Amino acid sequence: MDYATTLVAALLLGIGFVLQQYAARQEPECRFLSPRILTDLLRKPRWLAGIACMVAGQLLAAWSIGHAALTLVEPLLTTYLLFALLLAVPMSKQAMRWTEVAGALILCAGVTLLSLSRSTKPIGLSFGSFTHWPAAAIIAGVAYVAVMAGMSRRGPARATLTGLGAGLVFGIQDALTRQTLEILQGHPVTVLFTYWPPYCLLATGIVGLWLMQNAFSAGPLHSSLPTIAAGEPVAGIVLGIVVFGDRIQISPGQLAIEAGGIAALIVGVVAVARSSAFTGLRKITDAITPHGEAHRHDAPHTTPVDLNGRHPGSENGQRPEPNLDQSAPLDMARPRRVPRRPLHGPASGEEGG
Repeated sequence: MDYATTLVAALLLGIGFVLQQYAARQEPECRFLSPRILTDLLRKPRWLAGIACMVAGQLLAAWSIGHAALTLVEPLLTTYLLFALLLAVPMSKQAMRWTEVAGALILCAGVTLLSLSRSTKPIGLSFGSFTHWPAAAIIAGVAYVAVMAGMSRRGPARATLTGLGAGLVFGIQDALTRQTLEILQGHPVTVLFTYWPPYCLLATGIVGLWLMQNAFSAGPLHSSLPTIAAGEPVAGIVLGIVVFGDRIQISPGQLAIEAGGIAALIVGVVAVARSSAFTGLRKITDAITPHGEAHRHDAPHTTPVDLNGRHPGSENGQRPEPNLDQSAPLDMARPRRVPRRPLHGPASGEEGG
């Protein structure tokens, strides 16, 4: 039952991400890393529906983290990438290729291998005090560098780097969720107001959401979502080891499993990034983007001007009034012939002298 709940959470997350990207892709490029991107999206019903699905999925995911083994919860949550792919297929009207599904499954397998390479402690038995959290600041610094690197790029590269930053922030959020659940063990909900992790959890969630919307608006979904899906569990695993004392095996067999997990993450991200379904979803959003009208092929009507910037046939550089006389149609089929002026000889009184 716990793992079925995790799969439902992954399904809701996948639906929420696709709906959010469908709306955020319509934002103009000038909104990148601007707080106005959230205020604009708050007025879009499709984006609000995506947020509702994502919040419901995160609540179910938090419940699963508190009642099931983390080594299995994390890989199951990563299947939201597969659900997002399945949803993008009918929306983009593209055929699904087996390489795309295989890429999503390989990415989930990579997270599974990395999760199985460590043993987690039950909630309430870890030592996640404030002195163990500098690692979160380092991960946040890496996320900041990725986002700043994305600012100097455009299109898919910007979406990929910003998505990586969002994924790392979400990994910190997962660790803070785990710390918050430990505080709630045997205590009423009001006790959360007296500890710092819930406040950091709220701030991290807002920053992660903001970065994710910027990644969605910067490029197609296949450029941002794979790096989000890969960055979140990696940051969560690192913080699980450093903050909560999760043990990692360093035997040759375990090291091989960990190397295989990292390789699977890379292969899965690359395979999903080439998804034709996500690419077709980008074309749909481009078609409904308000500023997409600039790509029309209709040539604008221009009026010739002379070297001084004045319109021919006008005085003082003013545009001449168009000829609205419909009674004299112009014959455009043949050029108008100008009659020659007859040459007259000298007048009779001027001859001779």
